Amino acid sequence: MITRNVCLLIEYEGTHYAGWQWQKNANTVQETLTNAVRKVLQEDVKIHGAGRTDAGVHALGQVANFTTYSSIPAKQLLRAINFYLPQDITVKEVKDVEDNFHARYSAKSKIYQYTLLNDWLRTSLNRNFCYTYGFPLDMSKMIMATQHLIGTHDFTSFTTKALTDKNRIRTIKRLEIKKEGRYIYFIVEADGFLYKMVRAIVGTLLEIGRGEMDISHIRTLLDIRSRKLAGPTVPAKGLCLKEVKY
Repeated sequence: MITRNVCLLIEYEGTHYAGWQWQKNANTVQETLTNAVRKVLQEDVKIHGAGRTDAGVHALGQVANFTTYSSIPAKQLLRAINFYLPQDITVKEVKDVEDNFHARYSAKSKIYQYTLLNDWLRTSLNRNFCYTYGFPLDMSKMIMATQHLIGTHDFTSFTTKALTDKNRIRTIKRLEIKKEGRYIYFIVEADGFLYKMVRAIVGTLLEIGRGEMDISHIRTLLDIRSRKLAGPTVPAKGLCLKEVKY
């Protein structure tokens, strides 16, 4: 029988999930999606995701793929899979791709966005998608600090699993900070990310923005490779996987 390689574009709210990756005794996005696809296809398919988002992290542009013997057209698969998914997970697109395509290994870069509500007054409607942070922030200092992080570096100081990740070198292609009203957005594009790397970078930039850390300390963190001397890891709910580039 001939197999086909199917690619999915997915968005989800990660609030009620223990992350993307399948885990024992925990509700995950990958397991929920896999169960829905298996109900439609009546096959024991295995779904590969582009990024292993952590517990509470959201996605607007997660990508996944699987192989199947089914000949159900992509448009019908889109409707059928969504029928079996809860409302906090939506498959936005289904398409057939080349046999050698792999959602994770074919990816050239990923773009994450962290959303900060820079005010003491919280938001009720957007509470699951941003981190409320009331301290005044110096935008110019934070933007200057980002220049030290762009490029290829050892990001040991910005991960909580340094000992389990043998290769801690990553390349940040873009790191932007934008302010719109009460909200500040941190946009990071890299060829890959370490565990909680974006959240540790944002936490460190916030320390610089409120004057608790000097801009030059970023260079020191990259050299000494010590998580203890970097800023705190900000909450997961502000983080969203925006796009995967191929």
